[in-house]
Amino acid sequence: MKLYTKTGDKGTSGLFGGERLPKSHPLFDLIGTIDELNAHLGEILLLVKDYQDIKEVLLRVQADLFVLGSMVATPKESKYYDKIPQLKKSKVQELEKEIDNWVENTPELKNFILPGGSKVSAKLFIARSVCRRAERLVYADKIDSLSNPEVISSYLNRLSDWLFALARYTNKLSDCDEIIWKS
Repeated sequence: MKLYTKTGDKGTSGLFGGERLPKSHPLFDLIGTIDELNAHLGEILLLVKDYQDIKEVLLRVQADLFVLGSMVATPKESKYYDKIPQLKKSKVQELEKEIDNWVENTPELKNFILPGGSKVSAKLFIARSVCRRAERLVYADKIDSLSNPEVISSYLNRLSDWLFALARYTNKLSDCDEIIWKS
């Protein structure tokens, strides 16, 4: 099988099920942003080689993002929709448990903090901002083919909190001070 299909050479791209839309369609912004977020997590994985527990949760979230991407790329009207994996609400609860654990193990947040600290933390803050963009795009104009936007949005919303909590936690593990915002 060849990597290239040439089917997108004229400015359209296909969804799972065969429907073709202009590459400028907001749905492809969402798909691309989820992919970008996953790529950032892949880069972060290279930096956390000494923390097996963090590697494991990052790999799990990367797999979740693949499921999320397939949900977005498969319109609810597609005959294939029932065949793709679905993100369950339990995935949101899983993120919440990890957030609670990391918050419990970091200093109480009394001020706004600026993104940064350790290199890993800084990269996690970048991933968080990309995640927020993906969340906003779920409700973009003309994206009406999503079958479960509430679960997708909830997952992305919690994931951005998860990335924030993990950024703070990795700063603690690295003995890096957080940067307090001062006006």
